[in-house]
Amino acid sequence: MRPQPEDQMPRASQAAVPSPALLAAQQAEAQVARCLEEKHHFLLEAGAGAGKTYSLIEALKQLLKTERNTLRKNNQQIACITYTNAATAVITSRIDGDKLVAVSTIHAFCWSVIRPFQPALRKGLHNIPAWQEKIAEVADLGLRAIEYDLGYRKIMDDVISIHHDDVLTLMATFLPNVKFQSILAGRYPYIFIDEYQDTSSEMMAGIKTHLFPRAGGPLVGLFGDHWQRIYDETCGHVAAETLLEIGKKANFRSATAVVKVLNNLRPELPQAFRDESFIGVADVFHTNSWVGTRRTGAGGGHWKGDLPPEVAHQYLGGCIDSLKASGWDFAPEKTKVLLLTHNGLAAEQGYGELARVFRYNDLFAKKTDDHVAFFADKLEPASVAYQGRRYGEMFDILGDEAPRMSSHSEKDRWSAAMDSLMRLRETGTIGDVVDYLMATGYPRLSEKVYRQEREAQAWHDEAGQEIPEIITRVRGIRARPYSEMIALVKYLDGHTPFATKHSVKGDEFENVLVVLGRGWNQYNFDQFLELSASPANISAEKRDFFERNRNLFYVCCSRPTTRLALLFTQVLSNPSLQVLRAWFGADHVHDVGGGQFPVTNRLD
Repeated sequence: MRPQPEDQMPRASQAAVPSPALLAAQQAEAQVARCLEEKHHFLLEAGAGAGKTYSLIEALKQLLKTERNTLRKNNQQIACITYTNAATAVITSRIDGDKLVAVSTIHAFCWSVIRPFQPALRKGLHNIPAWQEKIAEVADLGLRAIEYDLGYRKIMDDVISIHHDDVLTLMATFLPNVKFQSILAGRYPYIFIDEYQDTSSEMMAGIKTHLFPRAGGPLVGLFGDHWQRIYDETCGHVAAETLLEIGKKANFRSATAVVKVLNNLRPELPQAFRDESFIGVADVFHTNSWVGTRRTGAGGGHWKGDLPPEVAHQYLGGCIDSLKASGWDFAPEKTKVLLLTHNGLAAEQGYGELARVFRYNDLFAKKTDDHVAFFADKLEPASVAYQGRRYGEMFDILGDEAPRMSSHSEKDRWSAAMDSLMRLRETGTIGDVVDYLMATGYPRLSEKVYRQEREAQAWHDEAGQEIPEIITRVRGIRARPYSEMIALVKYLDGHTPFATKHSVKGDEFENVLVVLGRGWNQYNFDQFLELSASPANISAEKRDFFERNRNLFYVCCSRPTTRLALLFTQVLSNPSLQVLRAWFGADHVHDVGGGQFPVTNRLD
């Protein structure tokens, strides 16, 4: 989410003459304005840092100014579809909560328009493969109401709960219906889709086929950047005869050194600089001359050509030291170190073994595991507050988990218990800490964690009986040192400079160090660079691989405002090095395989 362009100057004074970036942005926004006046579908392709959200807000404001009376008279709204609740909140605040704009996530929007058609929804479920077995079990759905409150698939006595994906699939089945199209256009004569490239493929196919050609509206405006598509089964770039594509050729985020790299990477959408005197830094470090045996990928892994883990760790440390000497501030709010996988992230920060306990990364990364949620949201922030003698804050954090104290002796017991807990956090396992809380109640465990602990204690392994996943997980969590939980919580709270490459889409930081290696079969940046030497000649079977790698590479390189550095731990071919020299400049591509990192240009 970007502020108004003229409020974004990274350097002291704004010139009397508009910057090249501002002129380019105004040209694109004028084209959007004409599309709205002429009732023409459009797609605003805005590269990273171009100020996409500013353009979206300006388009909404234009419609609110010119169409307000008509919308009110016809009891209509402008639909503005986003993909996160955070984006919804930002857009709503920027239009002062105007009720003529229905800002919502795509799931919420789709559900709001299809929910009234219950018979059609029940019929549609029969065509979704994931539902066919469940429906067969009950024989007939009857008149059960379909709801989207729980977010998972379940048939109950009088209600059917549907999954998030079902909402979009069902919406796609409604779009061919002419009557539904008319109802949709009658309620929402204008539909804007933010981050259009993340729309599901089936949903966008329905929009292209049934809404773009429709004479009676709605007018569809797409805002986004298909080079920032990094999720599977999403539409990516959209093209249609009735859709005008508008390129916003501006960058209000990054220094010129970074923008030049982006323009070399993406010459078809060159971005104008905001301030040509704001130079910045963009450097590449590779380890080709390292002498030793690289990883082979044996055992089904995807590490072939990468440095051994301990060596990669040493090079990352050396790189960080050299960047600090070059003026980088590695405070978490200033700098991000982007790694590809959660496993690599966990190993660097000291919770690698704990991460392996979880079958799915989202269990800890999104705090959907109850143990992680309790420690991350309750115990750890309360412990930090206690150590800082911020007792009121501590009790506010604990809420219902804090004991009730009515005497001085109870306060003494609380203080002694917390002191013991602080020591146990440093020396014990997670199980030790849990058992201590269960025994003392200072503070209390959450009900969910308490129940899972009791279930794990009551479970008795029997031959031939499969152990439930939750029991295995609780046992695994209990066995790890509590220091690993502390490290995990620091990462989750953003108190470290580390992040995965996927997790920073849409963010920006002063400095960004990207670590590029192996570890995932979907990504091989050496092969990506080789293919980049001649993108027009990429075969059809390699196109998806190329775009997946290109988009993640582009997202990473476009995050910094000031300094960008890439560290390759995998070996690179000569064609790959040539591509990097073309993009970054030969003087900015450094072989550090011998262990010597240069101190690059300081900006202070």
